[in-house]
Amino acid sequence: MDGSGRQRPGLTGPGRPESTDPVEAHFVAAVGELTAATLRADTIRPGSELTTARALELFDAQLTSRHLDLAARRLRAQGRGFYTIGSAGHEGNAAVSAAVRVTDPALLHYRSGAFFVERAFRAGGRDPVRDVLLGVVAAAQDPASGGRHKVFGRHDLAVIPQTSTIASHLPRAVGVAFAIERARRIGVGSEWPGDAVVVCSFGDASANHSTAVGAVNAATNLAYRRLPLPVLFVCEDNGIGISVPTAPGWIAAAYSGRTGLEYFAADGCDLADAHDTATRAVEFVRAQRRPAFLHLRTVRLMGHAGSDVESAYRSRAELAADLERDPLVGSARLLVASGAVTPEEVLARYREVGDRVDDAARAVLGESPLTTRAEVVRPLAGPSAAIVAGHVQHVSALKPGRTEHEAGLTVAKAVNAALAEALDTDPTTIVFGEDVGRKGGVYGVTRGLAERFGSARVFDTLLDEQAILGLAAGAGLSGLLPVPEIQYLAYLHNAEDQIRGEAATLGFFSAGQYRNPMVVRIAGYGYQEGFGGHFHNDDAVAVLRDVPGIVVASPSLPDDAAAILRTCVAAARTSGTVCVFLEPIARYHTRDLHEPGDGGWLAPYPGVGEHAAIGRGRVHGDGRDLTVVTFGNGLYLSLRAAKTLAKKGIRARVLDLRWLAPLPVGDLLREANATGRVLVADETRASGGVSEGVLAALVDGGFTGPMARVASADSYVPLGDAARLVLLSEHDIVAAAVGLAARG
Repeated sequence: MDGSGRQRPGLTGPGRPESTDPVEAHFVAAVGELTAATLRADTIRPGSELTTARALELFDAQLTSRHLDLAARRLRAQGRGFYTIGSAGHEGNAAVSAAVRVTDPALLHYRSGAFFVERAFRAGGRDPVRDVLLGVVAAAQDPASGGRHKVFGRHDLAVIPQTSTIASHLPRAVGVAFAIERARRIGVGSEWPGDAVVVCSFGDASANHSTAVGAVNAATNLAYRRLPLPVLFVCEDNGIGISVPTAPGWIAAAYSGRTGLEYFAADGCDLADAHDTATRAVEFVRAQRRPAFLHLRTVRLMGHAGSDVESAYRSRAELAADLERDPLVGSARLLVASGAVTPEEVLARYREVGDRVDDAARAVLGESPLTTRAEVVRPLAGPSAAIVAGHVQHVSALKPGRTEHEAGLTVAKAVNAALAEALDTDPTTIVFGEDVGRKGGVYGVTRGLAERFGSARVFDTLLDEQAILGLAAGAGLSGLLPVPEIQYLAYLHNAEDQIRGEAATLGFFSAGQYRNPMVVRIAGYGYQEGFGGHFHNDDAVAVLRDVPGIVVASPSLPDDAAAILRTCVAAARTSGTVCVFLEPIARYHTRDLHEPGDGGWLAPYPGVGEHAAIGRGRVHGDGRDLTVVTFGNGLYLSLRAAKTLAKKGIRARVLDLRWLAPLPVGDLLREANATGRVLVADETRASGGVSEGVLAALVDGGFTGPMARVASADSYVPLGDAARLVLLSEHDIVAAAVGLAARG
């Protein structure tokens, strides 16, 4: 039934039962009790800057958002829709949308439906009703994600799709704001206008998550240091997270009065207050280039989602109190009191919007979903090998590395030279992390880069891995090429969702419209002499290998380290690839392989155009008895083991995988078949380690010869010599190879 009491046509038939939704019923009853004003006012309320004409436009956005929620629930009830987390009660965020520009990047909470609708209305030429409903029914024509998820997003509206329910998009928002200013400082272009404001919305429950706390801390730290950061955090506070209440007054207590964070508070159920306060907040951020926090008090209507039964955990009094604060009723009351409309016209408007949404809902039922696996995974396709090779050829020819003719580079110096090449040839490249600037890295890998390229492009960050990776995600999204460093692999794990849930998913959930290229350098693995313990020796790479769409590189030798880094930079720049570059700490300064002074672990810098194609391994030796498959420190151990095996009459070749995702399956099968026997020497753990994937690839590829593996123990790495008791050793490789060679 619509607001006038007339039944609207159903979504699947010529009529549908009268609505029993208490939110709809309350709105109709409350508006029916209003009394029309006799005089028309130009502004919605004395003292407000919101005109009645603009208020009517925002009210249409609010009504549209509400009816989209109702339509989503009806579609779900029919088994035709797949998403019912709605925005009912949060429609005051339309006023926030009105306060920013349509070109200001927006990272939206899943209850910011009215924000999205209002932005689309204001931009013109877009139909937010159809956009949202296409997402609800998971249609392939959905302009946000191509039917992969229901998100608020549209590239031509600068709305960046977010799937987070726990504020994991806040570090990225800080990164986008940082990148706007940093791009201007280093004199390169950005995806956003130079005076843009980044708006990021989230809920009160999410505000308690460590990710949100860390992001706000990073923002306030930058402000404290007088570095510009134009971000507006919008907390849509409805007082509850699913069924868990937020302590009354907590958000204000936690976020008001903080150094470096301007605090604004508004009643999100009062359109005029929300509009005026949001306008002041946005004007502050745009003019001052400093972060602000807009605390928008809202209510949650219709529960957390369609399957949520609020009466199981909320009292009737609580539910009734929220109904009384319905922002649509509040907006109707303001409009009627101003003389802009009569109560009857409000109900007619409600009916017209509802009919339009219902018509759109029926129409999208005819749209096709994704129908093949290839369609689903298309945004995860890796970069073109030819394009990457061409980019490397072009870039490395611009300013050849100063060290390309040196014969004796270590891994650390090779990585340093490759980073210098990236910085020298692409002005958008920035290198950052803990201690990478003045100190030049804990192991000296970035030494001299800050002095050569300046502190705007090579700089230190907070000791917060979430902030580092969020900065990278935002910078890449904004047109820069970030190369962040995570100081140790063990430090990644408290922030890995910034790769798994944010960076890696953006292309997938935006159907390839958005991308956040980055090359994440991580010092990892074990075998450090005289410097050990779990937090500086970690081999847990499984968490990276199972993330769809990212590239995981694992160089061992110096020339490979430089060549692979070149490839990663080229893939990030040309294809928006998220690359993780694992550097073997223990090999940073290694010079010798077999004997002191032999220089067996030194190598020259790659020449112009030389690189390592993604998913291609490197073979050492041509032994016909056995293939040893390895990577990282395992290459060092395996090459030494191969020399020992030769003395025993066993001729082994060694395949360095170099890439852990994607694995070099073609090279693996070729080298396995060349000898008929495969030993996987895996320095990661036996459970969840790389060897599991290698052996599976061999089996899947039809290899039937003898196979074996040796790996590190399922253990953390202890301190001192005890580490040798759990890590893969040269002796382990030799013993296993001898045993495998003896098999028929």
